[in-house]
Amino acid sequence: MKALRRIQTTSSSSNPSSPLTSPRSPSSSSWIHLRSALFVVASSSPSSSSSDRARLKSPWSHKKRKRPLRAKQWKRFFTSDGRLRNGGVDLLRKVRRRGIEPSIRFEVWPFLLGVYSFNSSKAERVTIRTWRRKEYERLRRECKRLQKHNNGTLKLNTMQDEYDWPQAQDTDSLCSDEVVSARESLSSDEDLGYMSGVSCTVERANSSSRRITNATISTLNSDSSDSDSSDESEVVQVFQSSATPDVNPASSSIPRTEEDFVTWQRIIRLDAVRANSEWTPCSPSQAAISEDRACRAAEAVGLKDYHHLEPYKIFQAARLVAVLEAYALYDSDIGYCQGMSDLLSPILSVIPDDHEAFWCFVGFMKKARHNFRLDEVGIRRQLNIVSKIIKSKDSQLYRHLEKLQAEDCFFVYRMVVVMFRRELTLEQTFCLWEVMWADQAAIRAGMGKSAWSRIRQRAPPTDDLVLYAIAASVLQRRKLIIEKYNSMDEILRECHSMAGQLDVWKLLDDAHDLVVTLHTKIEHAFS
Repeated sequence: MKALRRIQTTSSSSNPSSPLTSPRSPSSSSWIHLRSALFVVASSSPSSSSSDRARLKSPWSHKKRKRPLRAKQWKRFFTSDGRLRNGGVDLLRKVRRRGIEPSIRFEVWPFLLGVYSFNSSKAERVTIRTWRRKEYERLRRECKRLQKHNNGTLKLNTMQDEYDWPQAQDTDSLCSDEVVSARESLSSDEDLGYMSGVSCTVERANSSSRRITNATISTLNSDSSDSDSSDESEVVQVFQSSATPDVNPASSSIPRTEEDFVTWQRIIRLDAVRANSEWTPCSPSQAAISEDRACRAAEAVGLKDYHHLEPYKIFQAARLVAVLEAYALYDSDIGYCQGMSDLLSPILSVIPDDHEAFWCFVGFMKKARHNFRLDEVGIRRQLNIVSKIIKSKDSQLYRHLEKLQAEDCFFVYRMVVVMFRRELTLEQTFCLWEVMWADQAAIRAGMGKSAWSRIRQRAPPTDDLVLYAIAASVLQRRKLIIEKYNSMDEILRECHSMAGQLDVWKLLDDAHDLVVTLHTKIEHAFS
């Protein structure tokens, strides 16, 4: 509540009718005020910033920045049996320095996101791909089954032995209702009316709620044919040795309650249509979607109110619904929260197959899922890291933030949750996330563990590169913040106004400069 009280302090010169400056009401509307403050509607896609990469010198490399990873280089990284040379280290070094050429992103991203192991052969990847496709198709069948049940056309089996879902833990400073409202801040201002009646994170059901039981799992598992079962038994060993385990199976495959999934479905469909109003295709094939194909895809996932969209946007919205619903079943402890569509949309823009896009999203969410926990533990940790970076780098700026009671950096909440997606263009997002994923993959591959390796790299890989980038974006505006801003609201508006104004490669340069100087200190502080 400390952050809430501070964010309600507004400048007297602000427009009193603005949702950012409305006076505090004695009721629970305080969190509605916070919800409005944390999100500014992007009326159009951020305009491309004039980023001249050739002029930028990387502070973590003594060499001039080179071109992105190209197709010829990508092919040379593989051995004759299709394994990545040197355990993928050469690939990761290249991506960390410059990113990836657009034409091969759909091939490289599954490796960066852990869908395929660096040590897997081509034959093993074919087997893994087949297994994963079947698992995704099972999830989609279950989504359709639950959708039909919601429409009253299907009755689910019940059993006395119901699964006991873990209960939400209370936090010291935020109750569940407050956290739910903070989640709702990621919706647009124009949607606050509908969101006031719908939580993006559903509270645990009480004893009278209808539970989806273990019978559902049995039904799901029995859907496959005998041949499917035999195929799965053959690939289990390969899958376990070549791919990283995903989410705990105990929290997979079914939602906490039927009501949870119904709510998730409703919000996913609304978000999918909104998210694609400004979406632009990344390739001619995406733009060439026929109206008939788009409408069939929309009807298959129960999408409504999409007729104002162009065919390729309808098709993209349908894909969003399909993958997000499958993920809500797969990781039902998290389910669906607004903001996840921001993270998935760029992946769908690059990966043409839904099942592979789904598993890429699963790999992405291994880290990002903590941004959507009801108890906010992951978000608070990340805000603390951003605060520590700013304090260590610029004590004058940090003292000014303390004066404004903004030292907890709550004003970058949106950046943390959706990882700069709303501050950067789509292409800039690709560049930032690729470097971030390469850092995370480098840690999984064991790069930077030894002291000598860290010295050679100067900037060791870090799981928190996006947090250094967020801190860098604030430090780039230090003079403006210190000299002109006298409230947290003003800093919040400045952070939201960054959309379309950032140079992603300058941002990465500054972020890696912070990693070089502060990584060890920050790592020890939060170890």
